[in-house]
Amino acid sequence: MRPRPTAFGWIEPEISTAWEWDRAQIHRLSRRLGYALIWAPIDSALPLVDQVRAADVDVVIIPAPNHLDTATLHAFMCIVSVETATPRMSFAPWAHIPSGLLG
Repeated sequence: MRPRPTAFGWIEPEISTAWEWDRAQIHRLSRRLGYALIWAPIDSALPLVDQVRAADVDVVIIPAPNHLDTATLHAFMCIVSVETATPRMSFAPWAHIPSGLLG
C-alpha cells in the first residue's frame, strides 16, 4: 500500500452509457473518502484483478455494482475493498483466517 490511501477507478466500457458522469461520480467518491485516485490503463493486456494487484491500492471504486461480474468482485475482495458510487455500497475484503484456526 502507498503512504496515502489510494483508489483504483474502474468503469466497464461495455456497461457505461454516460462515461463522463461515471468518471465524475468516481472522482467525487474518492475525494469524499480521502483517496488519491488512479485509473486503470485503457490499453493494458493484464486482467483487471492483476492490474489492481500491481497498482497496490487500498480500494477499487466503480460507478455501480453492474460494472463488475461476480467472479471479479470475489477476486477483488480477496485483496482490496470495493466501493460503489450509485447506489452507495461498500464491500470489505474477505477476512483472512489462519488455517490452524479452522479446526
